[in-house]
Amino acid sequence: MTETFYDVMRRQGITRRSFLKFCSLTASALGLGPAMVPRIAEAMETKPRIPVLWLHGLECTCCSESFIRSAHPLAKDVVLSMISLDYDDTIMAAAGHEAEAIIEETIEKYDGNFILAVEGNPPLDEDGMYCIIGGKPFVEQLKMAAEHCKAIISWGSCASWGCVQAARPNPTRATPVHKVPGLANKPIIKVPGCPPIAEVMTAVVTYILTFEKFPELDRQGRPKMFYSQRIHDKCYRRPHFDAGQFVEAWDDDSARKGYCLYKMGCKGPTTYNACSTVRWNGGLSFPIQAGHGCIGCSEDGFWDKGSFYQHVTDTHQFGVEANADKVGLAAAGIVGATAAAHAAVTAIKNAQKKGDRDQ
Repeated sequence: MTETFYDVMRRQGITRRSFLKFCSLTASALGLGPAMVPRIAEAMETKPRIPVLWLHGLECTCCSESFIRSAHPLAKDVVLSMISLDYDDTIMAAAGHEAEAIIEETIEKYDGNFILAVEGNPPLDEDGMYCIIGGKPFVEQLKMAAEHCKAIISWGSCASWGCVQAARPNPTRATPVHKVPGLANKPIIKVPGCPPIAEVMTAVVTYILTFEKFPELDRQGRPKMFYSQRIHDKCYRRPHFDAGQFVEAWDDDSARKGYCLYKMGCKGPTTYNACSTVRWNGGLSFPIQAGHGCIGCSEDGFWDKGSFYQHVTDTHQFGVEANADKVGLAAAGIVGATAAAHAAVTAIKNAQKKGDRDQ
């Protein structure tokens, strides 16, 4: 029987106190209240680790790079304790035929009970010959593993949407996982981003382990807990947007004051992700906080949607708002009118005071 997460932690010398602290931090990362900590602890103590095959197609490995930088929980705890990462050709010690044999062994041992994590995507042109793994097209390896898995997690925008490999003119016919023929009948969890946020990746795995079910997904197949709100909704620069205060040129006075980056091309108003709340590098920062607008990397086809530095002039995803430009202009007009009215009232009051003194 596969060891539980708690078994592994105890074997590594982790105390009960540290274990419960870990469960508390995990609950926070998942956006759950303190009442869920005992349930997470119970899951870690009683449920066996999830076998995982992590395959790599056409990609740059940025998803793995992001994953290993998770702070809550630490990637080493996920890989070494929470899951049984049986295959990942980027970080595994085995190579060649020995490595490829692990895939078949895992399928045979855990048929229908393992998670297939996919980073990157397969090219379908020329029978998949643009991406060869172990002497065979990657698409063949993907289909074989997918046929026997419990569910598929599409890590990053490459696996979720196709990303830069699928950008026009897409000469290799790079194809996102959910559009590969024969895979549509499998549950697919998309975790887009280029790369996804580290804690979002580890939280998805933790959720599956804890609740023995997949997180609730939106209509595009993304976990609602992380992709239900636009970056714009929780951005700390949002008050400047509402006030019509925008950066007009890089390093102008408005940029120094931290005004809204929408006019510099920020795609926050049309991008659904947790960047403005979870942030990056252990919650330290995110691109907008560093002075660069969001490029919308977690959205489908973001490479083909024009310049990253030209703002969207007619977007209709603002709820009660007409569009971003009109909102900004209206806000600026209201602020200007209010300021003028305030100045007029102040002038009248000052004149009255002066008249009273003259009398």
